[in-house]
Amino acid sequence: MERASNREPMQDVLSAAVIGHPIRHSKSPLIHNFWLKNHGLPGLYSAFDVAPSDLASFMDLAPRLGLAGFNVTIPHKEAVASLVSEMTPAAAQAGVVNTVVVRPDGSTLGDSTDGFGFLANLDDATQWSAADAHVAMIGAGGAARSVVAALLDAGASKIVLSNRTAAKAEALRMLDPARVETAPWPPTPEFFDRASLLVNASSLGMAGGPDWRWELPKLQPGTVATDLIYAPLETPFLKAAAASGARCVDGLGMLLHQAAPGFEQWFGLRPEVTGELRELVLDRKGWLP
Repeated sequence: MERASNREPMQDVLSAAVIGHPIRHSKSPLIHNFWLKNHGLPGLYSAFDVAPSDLASFMDLAPRLGLAGFNVTIPHKEAVASLVSEMTPAAAQAGVVNTVVVRPDGSTLGDSTDGFGFLANLDDATQWSAADAHVAMIGAGGAARSVVAALLDAGASKIVLSNRTAAKAEALRMLDPARVETAPWPPTPEFFDRASLLVNASSLGMAGGPDWRWELPKLQPGTVATDLIYAPLETPFLKAAAASGARCVDGLGMLLHQAAPGFEQWFGLRPEVTGELRELVLDRKGWLP
């Protein structure tokens, strides 16, 4: 799971950023600037609102902006995958990029750290292991692709997907047809019966988004449930899972852990996810006042 840094700790000022559209809500500047300050590094992490029509131009401009790299959020993760010079195996498998390293020669390396963040969050909270696990996942978007790829790489024996758009679930199944299956939408009680891990990778229950509609059946002892959503922190899905006997893990830890590999590649130090950082992010709705 560890990624080796391609930089020594820097003495010169380096810059990194996050791009998305919109971007005001992003917590990435809070996270990375906290780490920069704590480690005494002379760097800066900012944010750029980049419309889809301007994405290719930004990718061309990034090396001239002096960026060591940048994070990628909605709606650009899939588009950036087609614009970087090269991808890591994790990004190539998932087909999405959320972290870009700008090399000294101006070329770009795209990485996908969402899957790493997902597994690190579960390990940090519960020491859950993906080896031989049976996973039931709702949703099949870009983040789900990264999570499924990471679970497969970590040894999950079966992943069952339920998604409103069947074609997206089927496309995700092709990552490993022997271990990934699709299930009807909406998910039936049988969908949850044998799972040791339940994952909500959809937008259901997100603040300002569509509602979560279902109660869950009684779950197997030891079942873990986690949501990729972290606003609200206790989502309707997690409330339903807790009422059915699951151990629940919120999605904020995934956000924090997925940020660490990029920071290491840009600034040369591997930061830690701490309670102090978590409280900072919880206390602020965005990175702007």
